[in-house]
Amino acid sequence: MAHVPAVALSLKAMATRFELLLYGDDPTRLRAAGEEALGEIERLESQLSFYRSDSEVRWINQRAAFQPVRIDPRLFRLLEKCAELTTATDGAFDITVGPLMRAWKFVGEGGAMPSREDLEAARERSGMHLISFDEDTFSISFARPGVEIDLGGYGKGYAIERAVELLRENGVKSALLHGGTSSVYGIGTPAKGKSWKVALSRPFPADPDPPVATLDDRALSVSAVHGKSFDAGGRQYGHVIDPRTGRPVSRALAAAVAGQSPSVCEALSKALLVHGPAWLIALEERFPGYQASVAFLNDVDVIEQSGNF
Repeated sequence: MAHVPAVALSLKAMATRFELLLYGDDPTRLRAAGEEALGEIERLESQLSFYRSDSEVRWINQRAAFQPVRIDPRLFRLLEKCAELTTATDGAFDITVGPLMRAWKFVGEGGAMPSREDLEAARERSGMHLISFDEDTFSISFARPGVEIDLGGYGKGYAIERAVELLRENGVKSALLHGGTSSVYGIGTPAKGKSWKVALSRPFPADPDPPVATLDDRALSVSAVHGKSFDAGGRQYGHVIDPRTGRPVSRALAAAVAGQSPSVCEALSKALLVHGPAWLIALEERFPGYQASVAFLNDVDVIEQSGNF
């Protein structure tokens, strides 16, 4: 396969750019498989988006506090999985952070300090315990008005997971897919070389060499506090919220998790960013086969790194 050219495809969805490289001896078949995979990502955006007025998640958020709403079985299982991950991460990953994101003005805005009253009201509308699941009817309901599902910390990984499933069903043996460079999956091995290798850039310490994740039929997710943020009182507040306190993450700067499932990697990278390096042992005990690393500020504001990359 060393001399086989790549088929490259891309798509703008979920507020990021997805890019796909496929290798094989039949470019026409590869292109068709890649287009089907990217089409699934586009479909999932229309279903899972917190921001689109016509998405299924928006429809749920508008109705589930007033009556049980029956939803697509696959989406029902996805939300159940998210609830399981909330428990497994001791509450650090939680898809009900929508009200908290609104309180901190990170929904469609650049962020601002909330009042104590607004923050407490948002905390009362947040928490997976406020969502009930009915297995018999594939229905969910919210305990009170104002609860919102926001899959921004999970949906991109899930979309990559579904795309990878379709690529494999279509016989693709070698491919690399990423969403915004923060969620990546490598199928098989590249045309040149033995493994897909992805280097972690700043804020992960790069001296002497950047940490590298090897992705042979594995995923990598990186979560970071940089991006949307604002300054107040001489301090910077980022858009990653600790669901347990309702406040932005402060000490950890970035977290990376590699493992079999892109969606689980994405959830765990968010949870590790919230918990910080002290949670590394618990993560690897609870999720065998997953590797993790976290960049953080120590007590004298020097960037350090801890983990297995």
